[in-house]
Amino acid sequence: MPTRLIDKIAWIHLADGRVLSTRSHGRERYYLPGGKREAGESDLDTLVREAKEELTVDLDASTASFLGEFRAQADAHPDGVEVRMRCYECAYQGDLRASAEIAEVVWLDYSHRHLTSPVDQIIFDHLRHQGRL
Repeated sequence: MPTRLIDKIAWIHLADGRVLSTRSHGRERYYLPGGKREAGESDLDTLVREAKEELTVDLDASTASFLGEFRAQADAHPDGVEVRMRCYECAYQGDLRASAEIAEVVWLDYSHRHLTSPVDQIIFDHLRHQGRL
């Protein structure tokens, strides 16, 4: 049983067998775009806010489709701290650009799985199993 749960929401954006990913300043691993819920926010509120802050794009929440919920040991946290990632796909408008804490925006395929966080690795496996990555 984890001693702490980190509640996060992620945007899954796929193109040509690759998934959009980000790297924050000062980090080596890549993470799916998204972040932690603020007080009173729904999943989609969080998703829209984080995409705007991190990638400068406007997500269209009316097109959102729930992909799944995934859990793993939280990256760069003590043992027992678990992250729960609720993932959505949806359309967007704008140009994808790194903003705020994001240093780099990249497209990763399954061969890059080892460069991501533990929960993202589970998501990569799920997408591969679905034949999407």
